[in-house]
Amino acid sequence: MNLFDLSLKLSGFPIKKAELVLRDIQNKTETDFEAYIEEKKQAIVKHHLKQTPFYKNLANKADPMDWNSIPIMTKSDLQQPLNNRLSTNFSPKNVYINKTSGSSGNPFIFAKDKFCHALTWALIKDRFGWYGLDFNNSKQARFYGIPLDKKGYYKERFKDALSKRYRFSVFDLSDEALGVCLEKFKSVKFDYINGYTSSIVQFAKYLQKENIQLNKVCSSLKACVVTSEMLFDDDKKLMESQFGIPVINEYGASELDIIAFQNPENEWQVTSETLFVEILDENNQVLQNGEEGRIVITSFYNKAHPFIRYDIGDIGILSKQSTVKKPILEKLIGRTNDMAILPSGKKASGLTFYYITKSIIEADGNVKEFIIEQHKKDTFIIKYVSNETLSPEKISLISNEMERYLEKGLYIHFERQNRLQRSKSGKLKQFSSLLKEAE
Repeated sequence: MNLFDLSLKLSGFPIKKAELVLRDIQNKTETDFEAYIEEKKQAIVKHHLKQTPFYKNLANKADPMDWNSIPIMTKSDLQQPLNNRLSTNFSPKNVYINKTSGSSGNPFIFAKDKFCHALTWALIKDRFGWYGLDFNNSKQARFYGIPLDKKGYYKERFKDALSKRYRFSVFDLSDEALGVCLEKFKSVKFDYINGYTSSIVQFAKYLQKENIQLNKVCSSLKACVVTSEMLFDDDKKLMESQFGIPVINEYGASELDIIAFQNPENEWQVTSETLFVEILDENNQVLQNGEEGRIVITSFYNKAHPFIRYDIGDIGILSKQSTVKKPILEKLIGRTNDMAILPSGKKASGLTFYYITKSIIEADGNVKEFIIEQHKKDTFIIKYVSNETLSPEKISLISNEMERYLEKGLYIHFERQNRLQRSKSGKLKQFSSLLKEAE
């Protein structure tokens, strides 16, 4: 029995209809696809201007025929009661409701109409299917957070059972806990691993230390899909080496869809069937493919709640090889709020110097994981978990490299921790700026 599909159907999400619609979209020619995109852009704007008072007020000068007149939506626009934002004929009783993770610092509750949510699942099933993975039959090893309240905990466990998932805790990544994970892989025929990047990287490091390749003890494994956090090249190589399977990079947002998914040709393929992705500069002008800018996304099928030219808060680049039907995300650089502002006024992507530091701090395997926090314009704290305290020589080298890539006169402090603080969802934020707006 297809329990996963049945659970969606019983919850009112028409998965079969969504899969047929998705297949019809994918079968369009390149020329027909361009016409489809233009039609959907106009249709979703017309719908929300007519049916959604919140959007009509936000976009009071919008002309559906002139895309440049459509305003950019930000997360702050959406931080108001959900009932204020829903379209007419929709209420909390007949929509799918969820909350964003808050990793951007701007969490909010959102809604999708039930067909839109079914289409999201149809797309996820399609992408995982590229690697022979089937949500109704494939067994998933899940490295995710879980609610700690009783109701939320058992609700997630029930959903896991319906979806053929076994959930590993990401809140305890000690060697003892990871050893328990390994024993589970020895006894269960998992088809794939799915979850937060940082947690799965820690499992790979544990396997490396124990000199174990995972597919040798769990030969049924086909792939590993990582999501929600940045995937660095060296971490990907480590995981592929220790797992013995392909590592697939997913980029998504709960309020939208999968935004990009690594295809079998190793391209980060952008979802064009249900989304329209643009790269904009600071003045909201569309950039050419190959240029770096803000990622702005329109959701075509959400009639309950508008996400039209929605600034997701990320910075990226679309490849010059992109087509309308098959856009390719060349690079995801980080979040717009993950910028380090230095004493000189210079700005630098927090993930840039996290990456620089990472290449030094993890070189000898002593440090298991670390995060960087900016407390003042000239003051950074590196919190790390390690077997041994960092040596004065290593600390000096890291401090010098950060100054070389950023600027002189910075204060770099190091704090050894027993474990790093993760969000309630279990995600690890690699860089955080704790500066106040006025600084």
